[in-house]
Amino acid sequence: MTDPSTYIEELGREVARRSISICFVCAGNICRSPMAESVARSAFSSAGIANVVVSSAGTGSWHVGQNADSRARAALAEAGFELEGHRAKKFQEAWSKEVDLVVALDRSNYRDLSRLGGIKHDPNKLVLLRSFQATFSAAPGRHDLDVPDPYLGTDADFEAALEIIRDSVAGLLEYFLP
Repeated sequence: MTDPSTYIEELGREVARRSISICFVCAGNICRSPMAESVARSAFSSAGIANVVVSSAGTGSWHVGQNADSRARAALAEAGFELEGHRAKKFQEAWSKEVDLVVALDRSNYRDLSRLGGIKHDPNKLVLLRSFQATFSAAPGRHDLDVPDPYLGTDADFEAALEIIRDSVAGLLEYFLP
């Protein structure tokens, strides 16, 4: 994994001149990545940054066409975020050339995405979301860059994932502020 900070700093400077696209990617596009999309869309809007287009996708096709998991939607609603009209989709290799920044929610998704042609040739456009998190709640001595997948968990697991996502998106947003 490379340090993409210089690339992201450049995107942050370019956002005043052109539209920047960011795609958040998890496994099935029904839990973590739609939550990240919703949080990021809200964060950029609240910061008055209109030139960032936010989307999400999955590395797998299991849930294509489905709405976000009801627990993800509930966690977002409870926290005051909206997720309207979401339908799960699979990240397409052609997008890797078109999207300015691909944000993986865990290292497994990162590995899958890093094999795609457009990203292989421009690896700085692929980052792990949690690398922007200001505070880590992982066990002492452990720097875990994965946003835990709440899919097989409880409502509390979705709320915990959302908190990590909120903190990480806030860190990412810092690169785009004037």
